[in-house]
Amino acid sequence: MSAAQGIGIGEQQELETGSGGGGSTTPTQPGRRRLTPYLLLLPGMAWLTVFFIVPLITLLSTSTQTRPEGAEVGVFSQTFRVANYPDTLSEYAATFGRSFGYALIATVLALAISYPLAYVVAFKSGRWRNLLLVLVVAPFFVSFLLRTIAWKQILADDSWVVSSMKWLHLIGPQDHIINSAPAVVIGITYNFLPFMILPIYASLERVDPRLMEAAGDLYANAVTTMRKVTFPLSMPGVVAGTLLTFIPAAGDYINSSLLGNRNTTMVGNVIDSRFLKVVDYPTAAVLSVSLMFSILLLVAIYIRRAGTEELV
Repeated sequence: MSAAQGIGIGEQQELETGSGGGGSTTPTQPGRRRLTPYLLLLPGMAWLTVFFIVPLITLLSTSTQTRPEGAEVGVFSQTFRVANYPDTLSEYAATFGRSFGYALIATVLALAISYPLAYVVAFKSGRWRNLLLVLVVAPFFVSFLLRTIAWKQILADDSWVVSSMKWLHLIGPQDHIINSAPAVVIGITYNFLPFMILPIYASLERVDPRLMEAAGDLYANAVTTMRKVTFPLSMPGVVAGTLLTFIPAAGDYINSSLLGNRNTTMVGNVIDSRFLKVVDYPTAAVLSVSLMFSILLLVAIYIRRAGTEELV
């Protein structure tokens, strides 16, 4: 054995001895590292358990209760009556359809308004970008209720908006906008418009302008560039914006209460009435659970059909 080989073997033995001698504390390090993420999750999981899972279980339990004969108003007992669901849904099927219809129309209108605005802010605003973004989020500084009441004044019969529409013969002399389905849709569209604009803007801002320039170099006109390049790249923002608009709009009840009438009642209005006025907790719970799971189902289908890899 040469001297070099002897030195190499000696160094290897020293390294093995050192790693073995100091290993009494190292095995605990990987274990602590594995526990750290779970410890960080504890506050969030506790919050979800107390404020989401427990209320959800309570809601499911309430939905199968019935009122005993001769019991006082608001007194119910657990009978596990699953028939509460078909009975309630058959009675309020039209209300569910109306709620989803209003939410869908408002979402489409919000998308049609928001996309051009977000495009201008992202690519054409220049030094005015920050000001335009402030104007987009400015409505959030005013109460949701006050904003809706403002639309009640704007759409009143004696307002300049309605008077102008009558002068232009867009509506008849005896027609009304307030207390109607269009007024409810207008209110929903306006109130949830920022939830559509901001995600689309965030997506468009990440689009590399050189891609659109390259499309122009390949003789694509503005419409083709928008259809083939810009819009597909902004799909994550479109999907996020439509979800953020449709989900709260389907359960909204403020706009229908202030801008609508009895024929524009949405499922949120029925839930509010059954919980606070009629004191029919099982029916309100059935409607709440059905609305929640219906939205979850629609969202799952939508993301699967129109979503992107970034969202699923």
